[in-house]
Amino acid sequence: MTYAYSMDDGVQVANQAATDIEAWLWGKPETISVNNVENDPNYQYRDIDLIWTTQTDKILIEIKGDRWNKTRNLFFETHSNLEKGTPGCFMYTEADWLFYYFVNTRQLYKLPMPKTREWFQITMKRFRERATTTPAGISYYTTMGRLVPITTVMMEVPGIKMEQL
Repeated sequence: MTYAYSMDDGVQVANQAATDIEAWLWGKPETISVNNVENDPNYQYRDIDLIWTTQTDKILIEIKGDRWNKTRNLFFETHSNLEKGTPGCFMYTEADWLFYYFVNTRQLYKLPMPKTREWFQITMKRFRERATTTPAGISYYTTMGRLVPITTVMMEVPGIKMEQL
């Protein structure tokens, strides 16, 4: 099954996710700074959105915004552009944490990387594959991924935490 999304929809969800998560991080007592690097080419190719500096650490974060919480699945992107053979962000992010955020319920799942990716690469064939298409000029591109039940990943990958923002 393939779903279609507009680029504007994706940008709106991503912007809301980044705004909410940045505000939440700034409210934490251990925070020294939160630096959004989404538009910095030095971090784009590494698929890192935020640098969160705390009193003890510098934490690299990739944000995945989503609004399909009713499925009770996470969408782990395996190909961001199937036509160009571009791997999905989940497969190559250099972030320490993937912050998977449902914008409509404000539920945040904090997934430790690369531990979650290693688990996923071993087990991904058991999860349903899905595709979405996004218009791009007069053409489109296809994003592929797997639907991973939230309960499964939380039970099988140590260190995942859920926060209600």
